[in-house]
Amino acid sequence: MFAVRFDRFGPPGVLAVGPSAEPHAGPGEVRIRVRTAGVSPVDLALRAGDSPSRDGLALPHVPGVDAAGVIDEVGAGVAGFTNGDEVFGAVDVARLGGASAEFAVLAFWAAKPSSMPWEEAGAAGTSVETATRALDLLGAGEGTTLLIDGAAGGVGSVAVQLATARGARVIGTARPERHSFLAGLGATPVAYGPGLAGRVRALGLPQVDLALDVAGAGSLEELITVTGGTATVVTLADFTGPERGVRLSRGRYGGEPDGRHGLALAAALSAEGRFRVPVQRVFPAARATEAHAAAARGPRQGKIVIDLAGIRGAG
Repeated sequence: MFAVRFDRFGPPGVLAVGPSAEPHAGPGEVRIRVRTAGVSPVDLALRAGDSPSRDGLALPHVPGVDAAGVIDEVGAGVAGFTNGDEVFGAVDVARLGGASAEFAVLAFWAAKPSSMPWEEAGAAGTSVETATRALDLLGAGEGTTLLIDGAAGGVGSVAVQLATARGARVIGTARPERHSFLAGLGATPVAYGPGLAGRVRALGLPQVDLALDVAGAGSLEELITVTGGTATVVTLADFTGPERGVRLSRGRYGGEPDGRHGLALAAALSAEGRFRVPVQRVFPAARATEAHAAAARGPRQGKIVIDLAGIRGAG
């Protein structure tokens, strides 16, 4: 098969399309012919050699953890799915990649509804899993008010929609130019940055029950102040959180043992017109270098996606 790959660590220019060993579905897995794959921060860190996992990486390496495509191989023990089904999901984190290829093996997935464009499906997997895990840990749901710091990004925007679907009232922080975007997702927008506690109080809400830190921008003390304690705050990105008594959500892509229930909910909401994955730009496989460069530039509103449909021609 052909894949986007790199044989040395470095800038986006180390990426190239070339031949790669073809993977096969193991027990509890499916293999897909990939249509689209998202570009995630972990992909950038691994390619650059900045991740602690680089020492365990076998080169050449195929990046990518999120993918969508058509099943062409079903592993033992998989029920309810068959060859030809359109699905979206993510690879096993232990593989550290493999999605930006002609074929990829998914560890968790859901049926792709016709309402979900391929570019959104390819970007959804780990964002949905991460957001679902954090919301479960917080207990966000009907009757709760949730503050999400960094709500306009890939995970944050997904968390806004999933929390709203659970019945939570959501306040989301973002730069002023992104406030209309957040409002369209169902959140009450407030400005991002220092002084957050005062701006939230100015909204006049009776209370804010829970807070989720997606940005990792040093807001934990203010989030603790807003919610009244550390037990009501979860961070995905600030590794000083546990030192302050705040829970740090980590594990598989940080923790949830199986992301399928979150993906199934996202698919159902998409079919109802209540969920979308913001996508900033789609690049063909032959321009994967540009895709990684674009993903590294921030701040962004939406994910970068690679279209793998024509990868064999790109090689």
